[in-house]
Amino acid sequence: MNIQDKTDRLSTSISRRDFMRATALAVSGAALGLKAAAPGASPPARPIIAFSKPFQTLGAEEMAALVADIGWSGIECAVRKKGQIEPERVGEELPRLVEAFRRRGLDVPVLVTDIISVHQPHAETLLRTASKLGIKRIRLGWFRYTADRPIPAQLGDFGAALKDLGAACGDLGIQAGVENHSGADLFGAPIWDVYTVIREQHTRNIGYCFDIGHATVEGGLSWPIQARLAEPYYISVYMKDFIWEKGPEGWSPTWCPLGEGVVDRSFASRLQKSGYAGPICQHHEYPLGDQAQMIAHMRKDLRVLREWLA
Repeated sequence: MNIQDKTDRLSTSISRRDFMRATALAVSGAALGLKAAAPGASPPARPIIAFSKPFQTLGAEEMAALVADIGWSGIECAVRKKGQIEPERVGEELPRLVEAFRRRGLDVPVLVTDIISVHQPHAETLLRTASKLGIKRIRLGWFRYTADRPIPAQLGDFGAALKDLGAACGDLGIQAGVENHSGADLFGAPIWDVYTVIREQHTRNIGYCFDIGHATVEGGLSWPIQARLAEPYYISVYMKDFIWEKGPEGWSPTWCPLGEGVVDRSFASRLQKSGYAGPICQHHEYPLGDQAQMIAHMRKDLRVLREWLA
């Protein structure tokens, strides 16, 4: 985890007790009593969900009620170290979470993991649990470049790991994605590297968890080319915004509410015209303030995203 991720986690995570004090009156009876989706019902095209990191300390029932009240279709759930569910507890806790959401007509369509190898502890259990619950999308962990080896050699290693993961996911009916997180040493940040590996290794069941915020950080004005390259491989799409700020060490991106930064809303129009029908996930990486302010920010971001998609 980089310094920005640590800062974001500290600034956006809240305690269950404090959160419930702020949301007890906000969650309506209607939200608590939504009917479960009909068995076999098709999920909505491009459902809008949220990464649950800012409120991951809530219990399953309370989180589902909050998500229904704000208006999302579900969540992207972190099943990783210090995440919403620890990997060693996935078999016990993930079914309870999914059940709580589906009783309210909501879903958990994406899991965020630390998985970069099929041989990691708990990787097989996590994938099999997801498959059994009907969760079809997994975000993988970070692959990082090192300065002591040529880039092509490292791409070969990443490709071999992804090919093995793709085979395991294919057997379970799952797709796995690499997020194009911005950063000087992260595989996926340039976009072309993941594409090259997938194409040259003839890898199946691996794609992009495409983040337009990070794509704009790395691509600047060229993000439309990056999006076109990645689009056939989207398994999930992430929406967030940022501004550039200059500090003592130079310019850096600072996350902000959707629509107040650099990210071009025309990406949403492109997405609407594409063949992509998977989840669109809102990420809230900027400081959200106190509990009431956090809820207000999330509702506003959702409203802006719906306007962009209209």
